[in-house]
Amino acid sequence: MATPASSRPQAGPDRVLAEAPYRIGAVTLAVHDLDALTRFYRDIIGLGILSETESAVQLGTGDATRLVLRRDPNARSRDPREAGLFHTAFLLPDRSDLGAWLLHAERHGIALTGAADHLVSEAVYLDDPEGNGIEIYVDRPASAWPRASDGSVVMRNERLDQAGIVGAATRPWSAMPAAACVGHVHLQVGDLGAAERFYANLLGFDVMCRYPGALFLGSGGYHHQLAGNVWNSRGAAVRSEGRTGLAEVLLLVDRPTLASTGDRLREADAPLGADDGALVVRDPWGMALRLQPTD
Repeated sequence: MATPASSRPQAGPDRVLAEAPYRIGAVTLAVHDLDALTRFYRDIIGLGILSETESAVQLGTGDATRLVLRRDPNARSRDPREAGLFHTAFLLPDRSDLGAWLLHAERHGIALTGAADHLVSEAVYLDDPEGNGIEIYVDRPASAWPRASDGSVVMRNERLDQAGIVGAATRPWSAMPAAACVGHVHLQVGDLGAAERFYANLLGFDVMCRYPGALFLGSGGYHHQLAGNVWNSRGAAVRSEGRTGLAEVLLLVDRPTLASTGDRLREADAPLGADDGALVVRDPWGMALRLQPTD
């Protein structure tokens, strides 16, 4: 079972992520307009195209896939009140990178949907052309993350110092750095208790922070690789098939964790499949998770 958050070792956020039992590999989205979404994630977000067919595009940083877009022209548009994706969060290595991206977004007339200082991180928010949420953020040093008396991480929504971030930019934005990754995925769920039972009790994530209407789940001491909220989706049932939006989240899992997680899922009679060494499971709202072993 997962180690309590209060007993986790403290290190830099990049090291915490790299050594965590769970990491986000990639997010797969079903989209209507593959060409438009590809251009947006390449030209605005800064991902590189790694492979491309008529029906799917893999985009990433360096040689690592971070986002997969799958064309589904017959899919119904995502319902923002259903369970599904709240946002995909791209983690940049340095505050100067976030400043450069903000200047780039301003030049391209990109409207942000939000911005916040979360105490553990500094983040801005926007939507892609089909309404999929995006966060672009930079972490504060892990040693500076505020903690509650029980060892949990304290996160809030405070005013972001955008001027200071822009002032930290040292070069024009060209693309996401190779070290950028998907730091976390934030989901819309129907019930926080059910989310905790699945993601913490079965998958083994630690509850790092409880927030009104939201739950933040981390692995290896990171503030969160996954989150779930009910702000728009309280009471949501299993999500409808054949919609745009979230198709799958790829989780990279170390082998001991994958083995123990698989045992718990089988004991719970969770709907579990296997595909080329990976375990494929759906959460209580039908969202697909691919648990792929890391070497």
